[in-house]
Amino acid sequence: MPLLSLVTSLLKPSLQQDIKFHLVWTVLRVVVGLMMIHNGLDKLADIEGFSRAYVEVIGLPFPIFFSYVAAFTELAAAPLVAIGLLTRPAALGLFSTMAVAMYHHVLVAGLSIPYLELSAIYASCFLFFAVNGAGLLSLDALIVNKIDAAALVPITTKRTSLENAYAADDTIRLR
Repeated sequence: MPLLSLVTSLLKPSLQQDIKFHLVWTVLRVVVGLMMIHNGLDKLADIEGFSRAYVEVIGLPFPIFFSYVAAFTELAAAPLVAIGLLTRPAALGLFSTMAVAMYHHVLVAGLSIPYLELSAIYASCFLFFAVNGAGLLSLDALIVNKIDAAALVPITTKRTSLENAYAADDTIRLR
């Protein structure tokens, strides 16, 4: 295998959205959804402590109220993301709580990676799901398929056209 071909195969993005792709997408969705639930439980376990340590520090009004908003957003939206139901709005809510958490960490510790790390990873994951949805192995996709069976067909058509374009590009370069 020539070096150029090896480099191309290592760097070429996967355009195949087969079952493996959607299984990995589902695993990511379920893991980040389930892992976020404990954050909401931790907040509810000591809502006043969370309010003093986090919400008051960033200067939000009504700190107890916003502490409950954060806790219940995490407790309600995280399982929805995990099962893939109403994923985009749930992920947007979770992204928002993680953005506020990142703001708190920057305010308290500056751009310190150890403080920002977890909230930034969560925020990135939830932003991904807010933009891209739950994927084909989700309750969202099942509901859409029941409402309109043709709604998911353009995904396959788009993928096929991208694969054909990429294959044509490879054929042109090989000549």
